[in-house]
Amino acid sequence: MKKTILITAYAVNPYKGSEDGSGWHFIREAARHNKVIAITRKNNGPHIKRFLNENTGFPHENLTMLYFDLPYWMRFWKRKSRGALLYFYLWQWFMPFFIKRQHLQFDLVHNLNFHNDWVPSFLYRLHKPFVWGPMEHHPPIPKQYLLPIYGTKAFLLDRLRTFTKNILRRYNPWMRHALKKADLVIAGHRGVIQKLPVKMKRVETMSLVGTDLYEKARPQKENNEFKVISVGRFVPLKGFDITIKSFTLFYHALLEEEKKKVSLTLVGQGPLLSKMKKMIEETGIKEVTKIIPWIPQHELMEFYKTSDVFLFPSHEGAGMVVMEAQAHGLPVVCFDNFGPGELVSKKSGLLVAHQSYTETLNRFADHLEILFHQPEKLKQMSRDAVEHVRQTYTWEKKGMVLNQYYKEVVQLAQ
Repeated sequence: MKKTILITAYAVNPYKGSEDGSGWHFIREAARHNKVIAITRKNNGPHIKRFLNENTGFPHENLTMLYFDLPYWMRFWKRKSRGALLYFYLWQWFMPFFIKRQHLQFDLVHNLNFHNDWVPSFLYRLHKPFVWGPMEHHPPIPKQYLLPIYGTKAFLLDRLRTFTKNILRRYNPWMRHALKKADLVIAGHRGVIQKLPVKMKRVETMSLVGTDLYEKARPQKENNEFKVISVGRFVPLKGFDITIKSFTLFYHALLEEEKKKVSLTLVGQGPLLSKMKKMIEETGIKEVTKIIPWIPQHELMEFYKTSDVFLFPSHEGAGMVVMEAQAHGLPVVCFDNFGPGELVSKKSGLLVAHQSYTETLNRFADHLEILFHQPEKLKQMSRDAVEHVRQTYTWEKKGMVLNQYYKEVVQLAQ
């Protein structure tokens, strides 16, 4: 007999990537195996309703969507991302009251997202089996990759954010209490487990990122082009300075004929756009570098299909684009860290350890050189990237694991 799972998810949008996209996919997969009541913000409603109307194959009978927001007088100060975390905190606080007023019947409650590990959930007040996660955090950006490039202000802001989150994670009594009450905590990466401040009933590790497989074959190339792509917000966390400078080292070491085959595409936008353009000018790669503003998800997929390598020296704790790139057969060159480094295998990616800034640039450039000069290795890594995703990171696989967690938690509570 199917169980009824109540899921709260602040960010849900079937037409977006990142957190909104993962929120939707987790709900979708949960609904394949269970009855699901999902609660999200009202502004997500039009996108969800449109998707459900356009996709008749979706298990509609298993999903009930509800929408909850605080009254205007409690949120008039929120403007898009400004104030989002404070509003999320309040949204979490009042959620149990909203649920009780609806007189909902369910077997298990799951606090899905925001995916952070320093804002408490209050769903334990419902006195039902309680799953929380995947939760995660971004580790601090290593000093050698931040201070010399982005300055003292950026360094101090990053450390202040880390310090504040550590305090809220460790010393907030509601956070500690919620962690103790949770029947299962799902950590988004290994670093989360190291930071959580109390002993919990059960902890499992499962990344918040996933993807669908793209079975269409990659187009055959006739001119031996070597296209490098990187995707993300133009902020220090994403390490685009390393992308540009390591590609520059690789590019200028090529013969003139080889340079004609090589290009770099950066997809995204953000406050560092002008700095990146200046960096591209100064390093002499302007003629072979394109910057593409944010584009719809289906257009981004086309860029993946026609690229060869995904260069992603990000310092973040996740990386949805890493999984999308591998699903399209792109080997990934990234840091060996708690984020992207945990999302690739030794067969599907080339990893770079944290070291000095100059050594880091050289290692990233070396990996690009290897893939450029060894086309058979590139092809094999492309196949391995797809297989790595197929084995572990498809949404279908994640849904099966999540369903098993639900069964075990409910059984133990009976």
